[in-house]
Order: sequence, then C-alpha cells, then structure tokens
Amino acid sequence: MGWKGTVRSINAAAKRADRNAKKRQHEIEKKQKKYEKMQALEQAAYEVEIFENYIEVVQSMHKDCGDEIDWHQVALSDEPTKPEFSNMLENEASKLKDAYKPSLIDKLFKRVDTKLSALNLAIEAAKQTDNDNHDASLQVWNQECEDWKDSVEQAKKVLEGSPEAKIEVIKELSPFSELDALGSSLLFSISDTSLITVNIKIHGEEIIPSEQKSLLKSGKLSVKKMPVGRFNEIYQDYVCSSVLRVAREIFAILPDEFVLVNATDKLLNKATGHLEESNVLSVYISRETLEGINMDAIDPSDCMQNFVHNMYFKKTKGFEAVETVNVDALA
Repeated sequence: MGWKGTVRSINAAAKRADRNAKKRQHEIEKKQKKYEKMQALEQAAYEVEIFENYIEVVQSMHKDCGDEIDWHQVALSDEPTKPEFSNMLENEASKLKDAYKPSLIDKLFKRVDTKLSALNLAIEAAKQTDNDNHDASLQVWNQECEDWKDSVEQAKKVLEGSPEAKIEVIKELSPFSELDALGSSLLFSISDTSLITVNIKIHGEEIIPSEQKSLLKSGKLSVKKMPVGRFNEIYQDYVCSSVLRVAREIFAILPDEFVLVNATDKLLNKATGHLEESNVLSVYISRETLEGINMDAIDPSDCMQNFVHNMYFKKTKGFEAVETVNVDALA
C-alpha cells in the first residue's frame, strides 16, 4: 500500500492500544444500556464514576500517542519483489495423469480413453489457472510498485522539509481525533524556516464541567457547582496535556525537531469588556526534551517548566492572555 495506507495502518494499530483511562471509559459506556434498570444508589455511583473518568481523560491527553513513522526507512525501502511464475497446479495435474494406471474395470468398460481425456483436460485447466494466478499476482505487484514509488516520493519530500508534504501527512492521518471529539479544534501552519506551528482552540468552558459530582455518606448523589479553584486547575491541566499530546503526535508522524504550539481560548479583554480569542499558553517544544519525559508520571501543568513557554495562570483567576513565544529571538 502507499504511504497514506501505510501510515493509516500504523496509526490505526496504535489507536487500538488505548491507555487505561480510555479503556475504563469504554467499559463505562457499555453499562449505559443497563442504566435504566439500576436502583437509585447504583445510578448515583454510576454518575460519579462517569464524572471522575471524564476528568481523568481530560487531564491525561498527553499519555496517548500513535506509533512513530520512520521516513528514512520508507525513503530507503526496496521495490517490491516481482512474483515468479509458478506451474505448481499443472505439475500436480500431470503427476495425477502419470500415476494413473487403468484398472480391469476401466479396460472392461472401455473407460481408459475417457479418463485419460479427463486428466488431459485437468492439466490444461491447471495451466490456465497457473497463468491466471500469475496475472493476478502481477497486477497486485504493479499496484504495490506504484504505491511504493508514491511512498518513497512522499518520504523524500517530507525529509526535504516540503511544507505541502508535511501538511498532507497531517491531514491524511488526522492524529488529533480525540481532541476534536472533546471540542477542541486545530489549525496548522509552516513558516519560511519550516517550523510547524499548531494553534489549538480550547473552548474550555464547554469542555470542563461547571458542576462536580460525588457520593454522600448515604450513597446518594451530590451535585454542586465546581469550585473556581478546582475548575481552573482541571482547565490548566487539560490545556497543558493537550499541548503535549499535539507535540507528541507531530513528532510521531514527522521528522521535525521542534514544534510551536499555541493554545487559545476566549478571554475577557478588560479594556473593551469583550471576550476575545487569545493565547493562554504558547510553548516551543523540542523532540529531544519531550522524548526524555515519562508521560505516565508527570503533572502536565508542571511539565511546561521543561520548555520555553509563556503562560500566566492563577488558581483563583485562571489564565491571562500571553504572547506567542518569539522563536526568532531564541534562534
């Protein structure tokens, strides 16, 4: 298959290996059909489990990632081997004819010629099948060669830093489906210096719940407005976790060493009194640093200390607008 099919297969295999939080999420969803039959206390426990799992998912986006594509290996891969002609079926049919020895009954009822004729016809049919099988193999091989040429050409373009090729890979693989499903959206651009910039529109008010659910000592459900401090902490973790996830996915499917990720959301402009789309986090992430981090053990917000970033956050007030990291100044 071509590079598109190959990387789709690679990515699909990776996505089947969901992290524990997502596995639990799938298990919880299976219980939905039984929800109506649950008693009140069971329903309360179920709703709290749903709530807690959702919070776990939004705070652990960074733990999942697709497999890495080795574009150098793709570029240096060999052309598919041309299939050789095989007359196996003809040989088997010929052996049957050679092994045929007329029985007394065949001779008595004059069936020898008829059986020999049938064996000869079987040989001819086997020849035709061998030819048909070879033709089919050649057709598959020709398509594999076309796909191989397409893969090698695409790999060379990616390794040369072609912006168009990189954007095509991102669009074709769509590795950010989980972020999309939660409501965040992404925009990509590539500068004259080939630096990939990803802008994530967070929509935090829609993604982070405004209410929290818990169980009382009696086992009944308690629904209260989520405290501002907790809401902001979860929101910050989701933003930082999403940024790390985006960087990991970019480095998995492209050979770049750096990526600039900006997370934006609507913030109140105190000068105008209006909500405006603004950066809440801007991070310049290097592959080398990111690969040295144990994603299963980090706090995503604290992890930003490992990178050049702009973020102004207070637990009581949340995010404030920040400027995009000046990559030119770093260079």
